[in-house]
Amino acid sequence: MTEQTQLKENKMGVLPIGKLLVNISLPIIISMTVQALYNIVDSMFVSQISEQALTAVSLIFPMQNLIISIAAGTAVGFNALISRALGAKEYSRANRVAQHAIFLTVLSTAIVAAVMMLLSDPFVTLQTTDPMIRDDAILYMRICCGVCIGIFFSITLERLLTSTGKTVYTMIGQLTGAITNIIMDPVLIFGLGPFPKMGIAGAAWATVLGQCLGAVLDLIFNIRVNKEISLSMKGFRPEGALISEIYRIAVPSIIVQSIGSVMTFGMNLILMQYLKNSTAAAVFGVYFKLNSIFFMPVFGLNNGLVPIVAYNYGAGYRKRIIHARRLGTNAAVVIMAVGTAIFWLMPKELLGIFNASDNMLAIGEPALRIISLSFPFAGYCISTSSVMQALGSAFYSMINSLTRQLIILLPSAFILAAMFRREGGLPAIWFSFLIAEAASVIMITALYRKVYRQKIAALPG
Repeated sequence: MTEQTQLKENKMGVLPIGKLLVNISLPIIISMTVQALYNIVDSMFVSQISEQALTAVSLIFPMQNLIISIAAGTAVGFNALISRALGAKEYSRANRVAQHAIFLTVLSTAIVAAVMMLLSDPFVTLQTTDPMIRDDAILYMRICCGVCIGIFFSITLERLLTSTGKTVYTMIGQLTGAITNIIMDPVLIFGLGPFPKMGIAGAAWATVLGQCLGAVLDLIFNIRVNKEISLSMKGFRPEGALISEIYRIAVPSIIVQSIGSVMTFGMNLILMQYLKNSTAAAVFGVYFKLNSIFFMPVFGLNNGLVPIVAYNYGAGYRKRIIHARRLGTNAAVVIMAVGTAIFWLMPKELLGIFNASDNMLAIGEPALRIISLSFPFAGYCISTSSVMQALGSAFYSMINSLTRQLIILLPSAFILAAMFRREGGLPAIWFSFLIAEAASVIMITALYRKVYRQKIAALPG
């Protein structure tokens, strides 16, 4: 390990926190914002097929989110360990963790792809019996979720670059994948040029193509510029103890992120089966596409925050951890407050992007306004949870997310839907998001104070 390389790594321990957070997070924020935009473009083109097609895509969102949760959650585990190892100057350990990241990604891809193909029919049938929605949803799920190699490897390879602070390259990879998806969406959906008209299958293949191309670029970047860690698998042997250590951090993160999939699936069941309102399900799907414009930058911010906190925890820099947490949380809350303002001022214009009918506008406008009231609370909770994950206390994040989305949000949604069922259950059901996030703020604050006393307060400086 050269002196020059060590100086590059040490920037996480010596650069001013504000500058460091901007340098690492800004490229991720840009790339993830573009990711959010191409998801919106994807649904925008699908909505031009029909409202039923838009509903079909919305029903598959929980499974797409589940795949991302597994990949990103696993990445939290090895990313935190690599950053800590580099902070403690344990370069050999950092390389071993990186090798295990590749191994676990291959294994996870194979298992998840097989499961998704088997579950596509029963998963969709459980939510709807409408033959048009059902057939489109099954087809979309088999392509988007069954061919998941691109999303798994792109996330893993991006996080390896992030763990050493090379987030500009992750931005290039994500931008390339996103732009590919945006270009190929209309080409494959409507059959432009020499390509056949594929409808909703075209939207799925455009997504897969973008993910795979982004993963290829990320692999090239890791090999050529990420010299702090090695991806060579020569002589690799799986180490049970290291895999266990990765998953001790990763499993709570996977569960935390997967809970969102369970919540979305539960809401779809309430809307589709209990309230018998497929348009409301389409609105709910559109809401998740739109909220990603603000949630993705916050997630990007926290993807940069995690290695900063983990590195400085490994190096024993208490004041830098506190400063990073404060800046990250404040920025997250401001971003989400802007989101609330835009959702309140422009709900009709936002829904119009998706060719919304009068009925969809009537349901969607109050939905966007009510749910967005919870955004600033969510920003605070997401940032605080990320800090706890970086410190190795991901279990607390899991407990908070489980309580918020399954113990509070879904029961609240069902109770409100039942109480106001005579009026259609809407818009009362949307207040469940505000109730859940307000409770989450109280809980996550108490948990963070406990982590602070246990892990941060005793650090030297």
